[in-house]
Amino acid sequence: MERLERLVSSLLGVPVARAEAASSDLSPFLAALYLVGGGSRREARRLGQTVRGEGRVIVHAHNLHPVFGVRALRAAKAAGAAVVLHLHQFRLVCAVGTCFTAGRPCTSCHGRNTLPGVLKRCRGNLAEGVAYAAGLSLWQPAIVAAADRLILPSRFAIRRLEELGLEVGSRPHSVLAPPIPLSPRPGRRDGGFALIAARLSAEKGVDLGLQACGRAGIPVVVAGEGPERRPLEALASRLGVEVTFAGRLSQGELERLREAAAVAVVPSRSENFPTAAAEAMAWGVPVAATAVGGTGELVPGEWLAPPDDVEALAATIARLAGDRAAGEVARERVAAVCDPIRVGEELAAIYRGLGLAVPAPASRQA
Repeated sequence: MERLERLVSSLLGVPVARAEAASSDLSPFLAALYLVGGGSRREARRLGQTVRGEGRVIVHAHNLHPVFGVRALRAAKAAGAAVVLHLHQFRLVCAVGTCFTAGRPCTSCHGRNTLPGVLKRCRGNLAEGVAYAAGLSLWQPAIVAAADRLILPSRFAIRRLEELGLEVGSRPHSVLAPPIPLSPRPGRRDGGFALIAARLSAEKGVDLGLQACGRAGIPVVVAGEGPERRPLEALASRLGVEVTFAGRLSQGELERLREAAAVAVVPSRSENFPTAAAEAMAWGVPVAATAVGGTGELVPGEWLAPPDDVEALAATIARLAGDRAAGEVARERVAAVCDPIRVGEELAAIYRGLGLAVPAPASRQA
């Protein structure tokens, strides 16, 4: 979101105002109330007042639930705005957003039938699960109907949403990768370690990555936090893998790791678009990854291993580690898919189609 905001304001020259709220600031009761009620009336009113009188405005909505629900979209449209709904995950149907539960991908919920998520206890807490299931089921059609255009990060995301019962292909939509600039210089790749940058949760497959790095005989730096940290630390100890758990890092700290890493590992069991892979590739780091979700839309096929195949992933890690030619391929590939100028041109075309006057991206103007 922050990258898109910078792109719109600096590259396209369009003023940007941000309306945001953190779910973590809400009590469970209030979050449930907003989910079932379609969002906060106060925030919807505030958004409508911000839009009103500003001329043609695009409301580019990300991660609506629970505070900004259908009420916010309706208020924006009533004030004259066009709505772009950016679907980073699958939260319109899936209560956890990732379509991953009990250690495996899951598409049990379908359309407005969100009861399977309650029965599987995907949210853990039963009351919270019921609130999410009810809110998604109640408001899903209205949220989609309020959007003038849908944006998704991968072609895989379209297929997955249609598996979930949302006919995305029949509505105005665009596939837009995240804008990721190339680093000013290729990485040194002299650190002799593999980098795994991910949330430490089951769908990211960090356990698979640790096992594969152990088989490949390469030390690992794990950047990220999450509920699986302690089990992963225990696994690394049992396997005897040389691993550093660096925790949550700043962007600058991550860039220093990418500059030195011999290889990046993206061992996900579920992935919409592999942003961690793109960020590593922008530094010229080759990426050993699993062939899941939208990963193959960015990462070359010969760098992909079957999901949960430790031996195949280990072989890929060993082959790519320190390979400078592969690093150049990585930079070329991410530039072709995630170049901010190209993403900006596509976004400008979307906005123009909705009636907003947008100049060509600054660095491509005559």
